[in-house]
Order: sequence, then C-alpha cells, then structure tokens
Amino acid sequence: MRRLPRRALALPLLLGALTGGAAPPAAAAPGRGVLPVAGASVVGAFDPPVVRWGAGHRGVDLAAAAGSTVVAPRDGVVTYAGILAGRGVLVLRHGATRSTFEPVTALVPAGAAVSRGQPIGRLDAGHACAAPACLHWGLKRGEDYLNPLALLLGEVRLLSAADAAAIATQARG
Repeated sequence: MRRLPRRALALPLLLGALTGGAAPPAAAAPGRGVLPVAGASVVGAFDPPVVRWGAGHRGVDLAAAAGSTVVAPRDGVVTYAGILAGRGVLVLRHGATRSTFEPVTALVPAGAAVSRGQPIGRLDAGHACAAPACLHWGLKRGEDYLNPLALLLGEVRLLSAADAAAIATQARG
C-alpha cells in the first residue's frame, strides 16, 4: 500500500478542523463549496504528481454508499456527462476550474447549468479505493491538477505586497 505524503493530508485535516469533521451545509457561506456527497469521508488524499505524466493521485476519494446522490460543489456548467474508459464520468466547469466525478450515472446532460448543492449524479460502485464504494473527485485549472477540497474553503485572493501593507496600515489606524 502506498504511503500518503504529509502535504497530501494537510488540507483534509485543516478542513476537518474548520468544519468540525462534517460537510459544509448546503447553505454554506457565499463562495464556499459543498462536499459532493453528504457525509462522505476522505479515504484517498490528493497527491499530485511531480511531473504531469508521473505517478500520483490527481484528486480525492470520498467513501459513500453506491447509489448516493452526487451534488455540484459549486455553481457551474456540465461539459461532459457520459461513459469514458468504461465508467460514468461527469465534468463540471466552474469559472477557470473544472471538477471531474467518477464513477457516476449522470442526472443532468452536458450543457446544463447547475447550482451549488444541486444533484448531478448517482455514485456507482467500481472505483478502486479503501471503501466498498468511492467517488473520485478531481479538480483542474488548465492542465494543472488541484486539490478539490480547496473548493470547500471559498474564494482565495492573493494580494500584492503593496496592497497587504496598505491594509495592515489601515488596520493599525
């Protein structure tokens, strides 16, 4: 069995601390996403490859019962819903990123606009993981793999050093 690096476990542990170990509610704060399967637990952590073609785990595995409802983690547009390499796959574009879900039976067609928390599929059995059934949830921006759990944290904006200094100055009065 492959050991997960510490960096792969940091975000799931942080999310657990922030959410009390539970999925954010459907009425999460604006900008925050919801877990695609209510009550699911992470049994396979994100472990990006060092090089694009290298070994790694390009998403997270969420343990849940086969037949569980899969919901959109954020608002978006379904860009693919069908069979790929013998399993059901759904791709959801939200802004500059896209989430991938497998194995699923799609409940919405390609081209459908969906809202955060809206059912988009049903979990099928068949993904190799540490539980009887798992949803593999991936996230990409362009060709770069990202940790999909970051969608649960809300929007992150990076400030320039000058903007950060100006904010700090204002805060001090």
